[in-house]
Amino acid sequence: MSTAPSKATAQAANESFVATMRELTRAYQSFSACSDTHIRQFDLTPAQFDVIATLGNTNGLSMGEIGEKTLITKGTLTGVIDRLIKKSLVYRETPADNRRSVIVQLTPEGQQNFEKVFPEHIAYLKERFERLDPSELELLKVLLSRLKQAF
Repeated sequence: MSTAPSKATAQAANESFVATMRELTRAYQSFSACSDTHIRQFDLTPAQFDVIATLGNTNGLSMGEIGEKTLITKGTLTGVIDRLIKKSLVYRETPADNRRSVIVQLTPEGQQNFEKVFPEHIAYLKERFERLDPSELELLKVLLSRLKQAF
């Protein structure tokens, strides 16, 4: 007697896996499109918002720290920072004690932008998540955590 799964069982498992990956991809794409559309209403790109949100409530971060804390690749980050400087939302500073480091900080205008846009965006996204029951949100959190650990 063989303990190996039958072809039908293996095929059903594969179909379930593919369907799950498809739903995960569609959920991410929907979330991203919804979030990005809202962020663009504030004359920010998603990457610019990511930097502003990361710098909010800090005394500034190095380029390396921003790269670690955001979803922005190192090659893209410099251009994002340059465009935020042109918008007068951030500035670069080289510390006197470490001339090889560059610290990026919010300008007063950038801080005001953070204080306005960040809570509005969180509230906007929260409205969508509130369409789920609290038990569904908890289950989603647990399952996403388990999925993250699998990788």
